[in-house]
Amino acid sequence: MLDLHYNVSAFYPSKETLRGEINPSQLELKYLNYFDLSNNNFQGYTIPKFIGSLSKLRQLKLAGAHFHGPLPKELGNVSLLHTLDLSYNYALTVDNLELLSSLASLKYLNLSGLYLSEVENNNLNHLGLRANKLKGPLPDPFTIAVSHSLVFLDLSLNELEGGIPNSFSNLCRLRYLYLSYNKLSDQLQDFVERLSCAADTLTVLDLSYNRFRGPFPDLTRFSSLETIMLPNNSLNGSLPKSLGKLSKVRSLSLAFNQLSGMLPNLAGIASLEKLDLLKNQLNGTLSESLGQLSRLKELDLSSNSFSGVVTEGHFLNLSSLKSLILSHNSLSFNMSSNWIPPFQLKELATTSSKLGPAFPRWLRTQRKLESLDISKASISDSIPYWFWDLSSTLAYMNLSLNRIHGELPNLSSKAYVYPTIDLSSNHLYGSLPPFPPNSTILIFSKNMFSGNMSSLCATRLAPLNHLDLSDNRLSGELPTCWVKFKELFVLNLANNNFSGKIPISLVSLPQIALLHLRNNNFSGELPSFKNLHRELVLLDIGDNRISGRIPEWSGQSLPSLTVLRLRSNELSGGIPTSFCSFPALQVLDLSLNNLSGDLPHCLGNMTAMLSEGRAGGFIDFASVMWRGIELEFRRNLELMRSIDISSNYLSGEIPDNITSLRALHNLNLSRNSLRGSIPVNFGQLNMLESLDLSRNQLSGTILASFSSLNFLSHLDLSHIRLTGRIPLSTQLQSFDASAYEGNHQLCGPPVTKYCPGDPGVTDGHENENMEGDEDVGYVTFGFYVSTAIGFIVGFWGVCGTLVLKSSWRRAYFQFWSHNSQMTKDYFYVTTKVFKARLLRILTSHN
Repeated sequence: MLDLHYNVSAFYPSKETLRGEINPSQLELKYLNYFDLSNNNFQGYTIPKFIGSLSKLRQLKLAGAHFHGPLPKELGNVSLLHTLDLSYNYALTVDNLELLSSLASLKYLNLSGLYLSEVENNNLNHLGLRANKLKGPLPDPFTIAVSHSLVFLDLSLNELEGGIPNSFSNLCRLRYLYLSYNKLSDQLQDFVERLSCAADTLTVLDLSYNRFRGPFPDLTRFSSLETIMLPNNSLNGSLPKSLGKLSKVRSLSLAFNQLSGMLPNLAGIASLEKLDLLKNQLNGTLSESLGQLSRLKELDLSSNSFSGVVTEGHFLNLSSLKSLILSHNSLSFNMSSNWIPPFQLKELATTSSKLGPAFPRWLRTQRKLESLDISKASISDSIPYWFWDLSSTLAYMNLSLNRIHGELPNLSSKAYVYPTIDLSSNHLYGSLPPFPPNSTILIFSKNMFSGNMSSLCATRLAPLNHLDLSDNRLSGELPTCWVKFKELFVLNLANNNFSGKIPISLVSLPQIALLHLRNNNFSGELPSFKNLHRELVLLDIGDNRISGRIPEWSGQSLPSLTVLRLRSNELSGGIPTSFCSFPALQVLDLSLNNLSGDLPHCLGNMTAMLSEGRAGGFIDFASVMWRGIELEFRRNLELMRSIDISSNYLSGEIPDNITSLRALHNLNLSRNSLRGSIPVNFGQLNMLESLDLSRNQLSGTILASFSSLNFLSHLDLSHIRLTGRIPLSTQLQSFDASAYEGNHQLCGPPVTKYCPGDPGVTDGHENENMEGDEDVGYVTFGFYVSTAIGFIVGFWGVCGTLVLKSSWRRAYFQFWSHNSQMTKDYFYVTTKVFKARLLRILTSHN
C-alpha cells in the first residue's frame, strides 16, 4: 500500500504537494495493491506507462492530480484493478475507453470532470461521469453495458437531453442515481416506471435542474427512498396523499416547479429532515400535522399562496428545527405572549407574513440566530432593548418595510459577525447611532433620521462595503473620516439635506463604485479626475448646487463609468470633449444647468451607445428622465442608453455623427438654442424610443428617414420652425398634433389632412378647401336637434297664427292670389342656386 495523496482538507501550504515526474523505481514494489496520488500537482506530466506493469494493483486513485495527455493503454493490463479514480484531471484526454473493457474486476470507476463519449463494462457497480461534457440523448447501448451490477450512477452536470431509454429498467441494483443539471425531458411518471426494477434498492433520486414534466407520481413502491431531489423542473398538478407514506424519506426538495393545491398530511414521513417547496403555486392553510415531524431541521414553504393562521400547534414537536422560511405567503402568526418555542433556530424568514402589530416576544428565546428576516411583517412597535443582544452569531438582520418607530440605541458595543442590517422603510427617528463594529452592509434608508453623520467617525467600520442612508432628514456637512472606509463599494446619501463641499476623501476611496449624492444642498465645484476612483461606475450628483465648469475627466481615468448624472445644478461653461472617450458610458444627464457653447462633435464616438449589451460594471439602480418623468431603472438598466442635455444654453448644430449611436433609446436636446437642420441620417437611430428636440431654433424639414423610427413612443418636435410635409409612417401619425405645434408651416397628418399640391387642392385655396371639408363633415347630433326645434317653432309660429286669427288668414291667401307668378319664379331661382352650391360642395368633398 502506498498512500501519497495530498490532504486538501488540512491546512498545508501548497508547496508540500508532490510534483515532477514519477520515478519508474515504483516497479520494484511488485506486491503493491493500493496506490493513491490524489490531489497532488503533476501538471505537465502524463500518467506513467509503467503503472500497467503493477500486476497486483487493486486500487488506483489519481483524482485531481493535474495529469494531462492521453490515458495510457497499458492501464488495461492491470487485470485485478477494481477501483479506478481519474476524476478532475481536466487536461487528461480519454479518446478510447476500449482498454477499460479488459478490466474485468473493475467495480468503481470515477471519470468525473473528464471529456469522453462512451464507456462499456459489464461488471461496474460505481460509475461517475459527472461534468464530462456528454451531449445528446442517453444511448441504450451505454445503459445496457453497465446495467448488470450498477449501484451508483452519476451523470450530473452534462448536456444530456431527451427522454430516458427503456433500458433503465435493467438497473435492478441501483441505489444512487444523480442526473441533475442536464436537459432531460420526459413525463416523470414514465421515468419512474422505467426504474421499477430498482424499487427495493433506490435510495437517492436526484433529477434537479432538468425539464421533467407532469404531476408528481406515486413513489410508495420505492420502499428505500431517502432523498428525492426534483427542484427546477416543470412538474404540475397537486401533491398526492401517498406522499405521506414515504416513511424513510429524509430529504424532499420540489422547489421551483408549478405544483398546486393543498399540502397533504406529511406526519407519516417520520424521518423527514428537510422539506423544500419554495416557489410553487401551493395554496390553502397549513396543517398542524407539520408539527409532528420531530426530526425536521429545514422547512422552506416560501413563495407560494398559503394562507390562514399559524399557531403554536404547527411547531409542537419541531425540536430539531434549525431553518424556518415561510416568506411571501399570506400567513398570520398567532402566538401567546408567553410561548416558548421548542426549537433554536439559525435561520428565520417570514417576509410578507403578519407577525405584528407587536414585536414578537418569542424571538427573545432564539439565541443562536444567524439570519433573521421579518421584513414586511406588519410590525407597528418599537424595537425592544433585548433584541440587540439576541445572538452574537447574527450575520443578517432585515426588519425593513414595517412601521417600526422610536430611536436606536448605541450599537457600537454589539459584537455581531460581520453583519448586514436592513432597517429601511420604517418610522425610525432621532440621530444616527454609532453602528455595530465590523458591519458590512447598513441600509437605514426611508426613515426620519435627522442631524449630522458625526457618529460614523466614532465607529470601527473597516469592512463596511455598502452604506445607504438615503431618504432621511440628515443635514450638515459630510465628515472627513472617509479614508478609513477602504472597503466601501456603495454609498447612497440621496434625498437628504446635506450641504457644503463633497470631500475629496470620499470620491477617491479605493473601492467606491456607486456614489449616489443627488437631491441635497451640496455646493462647490466638481473634483478633478485625479481625485476620482478609477473603478467608479455610477456618479449621481444631480439636484444640488454644484457650480463651476465640468472638469476634463478622461475615459482612461474612468474606464468603468456607466452612469453620469449632473442634472439640475449650476454648472457653466462648455461640455468637455473628453466625455466622448468614456468607453462604458450609457447614461449621460447634464440637463437643467447653465452649459453653453456647441455640442461636442465627437458625440458619435461614445462607444457604449453604439451597440446593445452591458458595457460597465454592477449598478444597483439609477434615476433616468424618461418621457418627462423621473423613473428608477434597476434590472433593465444594462439595456438603457440615454443622453439628456436639455434646458441649457447650447448653440450650434446637432452633430451629424450623433446618428452613429444606434443603441440610443432616449435623446433629449430640448430647450436650448440649437440651430441648423436635423441630421440627414437620423433614421439610423432605429432603437430610439423617446426623442425631444423641442424649443430650439432648428429649421428645415422632417426627413423621410424618420419613418424608420419604429420603436418611437414619445416625440416632441414643437416650436422649432420646421416646414413641409410630415412623412407617412406607422409612428409619426400616431402622435398627438401637440408634438408638432408651433411649426406653422408643417402640414399633413396629424396637423392637417392635406398639404399644398395634393390632388383636389388648388393653389391659394388650400385653407378654404380644408375649412370647407371640415364644415361638411362636422354634423353632430346637436345639429339635428336644433333643426327639429327650429322647424317646430317656425311652423307653428306661422301656421298656428293663421288657424287662430281669421283676419290674418284672409290676408295671407289674398297675397298669394295676387302674387302667385312672382312667387313661383322666386322659388324656382332659389332652388336652382341651392342645388348648384350643394353639387359643388359634394364634388369638393369627394
